Amino acid sequence: ALMSGGEHVGSELLEHLGSTCETLVFLIGAMTIVDIIDTHGGFFIITKYIKTREKIKLLCLLAFITFFMSAVLDNMTTTIVMVMILRKIIPSQKDRWIFSGIIIIAANSGGAWSPIGDVTTIMLWMRENVTTVPLIAYLILPCLVSMIVPLLIISLRYKKNQGEALSSQQVELQLPEGVGNKFSRAVFAVGVLGLLSVPVFKSVTGLPPYVGVMFV
Repeated sequence: ALMSGGEHVGSELLEHLGSTCETLVFLIGAMTIVDIIDTHGGFFIITKYIKTREKIKLLCLLAFITFFMSAVLDNMTTTIVMVMILRKIIPSQKDRWIFSGIIIIAANSGGAWSPIGDVTTIMLWMRENVTTVPLIAYLILPCLVSMIVPLLIISLRYKKNQGEALSSQQVELQLPEGVGNKFSRAVFAVGVLGLLSVPVFKSVTGLPPYVGVMFV
């Protein structure tokens, strides 16, 4: 009887730990892909085309980039990547604090409407409590509102200081040694498209999402 009870407890533990491990493997795979992109200068494509020095324009640009990037890369990873970008393009620590606050809000808002954008939605999606299209359809508008409202508040604060712009001082942006523009862009494209293909992989094959991420 004791052995039977132990086996029952063991199978229950395995079942619950198994679902948790699926989520962990998914996140490890996704963060590895992001790290590979970053190591090969994939995010240089974003920093390269950010030219504006006006605070309001830059704030809005980074907020929307974060919002949509978070839907693909998960909110924690996106926040890390965008803060790294902030350190390269914004010299003032005070400005970085304000921009970082908006980035955190945008990353959380962007991650909530995507099945692979947040740990919570990943868990719900992997357990088939939610499906991709209804999740996006129901949540994308409220998520946009939750980002735009604080963005407007900060923008109005900056607008009061008319003519205020970021310092022209800027850290020199360079690709890693031995990595060219074409290769950097290719790594970025393959990584992002690979992550976007995971929900498609799940729908087509019926296999768990972490299998798709590990394949990518």
